Amino acid sequence: MIILVINCGSSSVKYQLLDMKSDDVYDILAKGLVEKIGLPEGTIKHKPAGKEGFVRDLPIPDHKIGMKLVLDALVDPVYGVLKSFDDIEAVGHRIVQGADFFSGSALVDDDVLEKIGICCDFAPLHNPAHLLGIHAVSAVLPDVPQVVTFDTAFHQTMEPYAYMYALPYEYYEKYHVRRYGAHGTSHQYVSQRGAKLAGLDLEHSKIITCHIGNGSSVTAIKDGKCIDTSMGFTPLEGMIMGTRCGIIDANIVPYIMKKENLTPDQMTDIMNKKSGFLGLSGVSSDARDMDALAKQGDRKAKIVLKKLTFDIVKLVGGYIAEMNGVDLIIFTAGIGENNPHLRRRVCEQLAYMGVKIDTEVNEKARGAETILSTPDSTVKVALIPTDEELVIARDTMRIVSTIEE
Repeated sequence: MIILVINCGSSSVKYQLLDMKSDDVYDILAKGLVEKIGLPEGTIKHKPAGKEGFVRDLPIPDHKIGMKLVLDALVDPVYGVLKSFDDIEAVGHRIVQGADFFSGSALVDDDVLEKIGICCDFAPLHNPAHLLGIHAVSAVLPDVPQVVTFDTAFHQTMEPYAYMYALPYEYYEKYHVRRYGAHGTSHQYVSQRGAKLAGLDLEHSKIITCHIGNGSSVTAIKDGKCIDTSMGFTPLEGMIMGTRCGIIDANIVPYIMKKENLTPDQMTDIMNKKSGFLGLSGVSSDARDMDALAKQGDRKAKIVLKKLTFDIVKLVGGYIAEMNGVDLIIFTAGIGENNPHLRRRVCEQLAYMGVKIDTEVNEKARGAETILSTPDSTVKVALIPTDEELVIARDTMRIVSTIEE
């Protein structure tokens, strides 16, 4: 089954075209990125498998035009990999927020679209863009079935005591205020891959997955199911991130708003887009920049990196206590996969658990499935590159195959 996987951001479309023969037998035919949608000049980067790709700069006024560029690239006489649009049998979308409406992937219909729309309040930077992507596909490929996979679905196995806030219960009943988590597709994928790599039975295991990137979350997975995760009602909660503040004393919010005469939207913007690495350092939201600045002696950059380690260790330690132990700790996503120094610093703080990391293996490991721990470590540690697109493609194939039978 030829499946186009779409991940729409507020000003971008990330895509991957896969030929899915089964869950574990597939070919990636092409991948790419459309950026700067709505700005004076956008960009499309397209890479077909087995041949040269292209980068083009041109105005991309909206997501409908962006999707048309993606489809045109896939059937381009030189750079394309398909004969026509008719070759696309299904489209799968990543959706950040599905609230408690969805515990798994779903076929797009009017009811699903309505519920994704309701969730826009919980993910205002993401869900509206996802809807634009779905509508853009409908406009260009009206007869192709579409499936949505939710970042929040994997976390729906949390118990009420783990997902409820100690606020008046009526706010949950009236406004769905509770913890939902995010990055669920990534946590699900790497926990399954990690268990296989480490020789564990997923259904009888205790795994902690650390998705560390510009946005970061840590999840406790017991017997293959999420029991706790660090992100909350929105992706703002949890640890320090590229531009997000993570957990803070809630009273700081009205305090700063009064002092600075800020509106709720302005304060939300500060916490989501101007805090984290960027806010503390005053320079950059990129962890690589923090590493470079810290090596030059920059005090604020050093604080950022130490806080990053500190936050991960606190979360991992808490989840070890929740599960009464841990069999495997996994690092994934941009920073987790490519920063051996962070992995080493975190593992050194877990030596009390008998965690031992092979420093030589860890130093060389980047972006490939690797066991990082030593044979005598009481807890296995692994690097597992995340592949959210594959999870979406698998779910899309399963759901579309069912309706075609």
